[in-house]
Amino acid sequence: MAPYDSVLDLIGNTPLVDVSALSPSPGVRILAKLEGQNPGGSVKDRAAKAMIEEAEKEGLLHPGSVVLESSSGNTGIALAMICRVRGYRLVVVLPENVSVERRQLLEVWGAEIVPSPGEEGSNGALRGARALAAEHPDWYFPYQYGNPANPKAHYEGTGPEIWRDCPEVTHFVAGLGTAGTLMGVGRFLKERNPAVQLWAVEPPAGEMVDGLRNLDDGFVPPVFVDNGGAELLDRKMIVRARESIEWTRRLTEVGIFAGISSGSAMAAAARGAAQLDEGVMVTLVADGGWKYLSTGAWTADLDEVTERATRLIYF
Repeated sequence: MAPYDSVLDLIGNTPLVDVSALSPSPGVRILAKLEGQNPGGSVKDRAAKAMIEEAEKEGLLHPGSVVLESSSGNTGIALAMICRVRGYRLVVVLPENVSVERRQLLEVWGAEIVPSPGEEGSNGALRGARALAAEHPDWYFPYQYGNPANPKAHYEGTGPEIWRDCPEVTHFVAGLGTAGTLMGVGRFLKERNPAVQLWAVEPPAGEMVDGLRNLDDGFVPPVFVDNGGAELLDRKMIVRARESIEWTRRLTEVGIFAGISSGSAMAAAARGAAQLDEGVMVTLVADGGWKYLSTGAWTADLDEVTERATRLIYF
């Protein structure tokens, strides 16, 4: 194999693995796309790279430029890695109650962390980033929730990879966060086969499942609106924190060590599969489990971990 010019060239082309052993319906296959195999450890590597490259094309970034973003973890980590390689300074507005591993990873790659109140979650971090952007108009603020490069990364990358590896796909199931993955992958797959179902996974309104959001909480990402999300989605499925943790643990039965949002997506896929006689579901495993070991998600009492999820952003 020829050497890669940069670690950033390793972003994308993640493996698709059959996890049908977890399917409750014998006629329904479930395949998991392992986004934790990206060099920054999550699906957010794709959008972060696309947003930075687009800004470079537009002349918005130069050596030593400051990049600003809000994040509950994975986007910040992806941007930190890319900015370190590209020679930019990164400022991340981060909720105070994220897992310790995520804060450490940001520090490893040299990001400057601006804390925001934990009880305000990702919405509070976004408000803080917007305030800093107004104070520093010379900083580049990608704004992942409204940046068209976010869904474009999945329309041009994740979606085509799924179609290449599994053209028989009937359902795509993924968490609803910025909506970039769902909008980009969903649009691509439906253009190839309008019968493909697009299912979004979200927590109940007012509950935290890290990395996911409920649109009824008051903030609808522009990426969702601009891409006709309401018309594109075929179904929204509510998954609570306890079910997410249970299915994160169940993924280890097929050798997959993943973050809690991946458990949410797998829980939704399994619940949906139970209602079908046949089909081929592809679900997105957004990241690996390494950043969440301190939460005790795999080893502590399930009730204890679920209660902790009301205070700590897990992913």
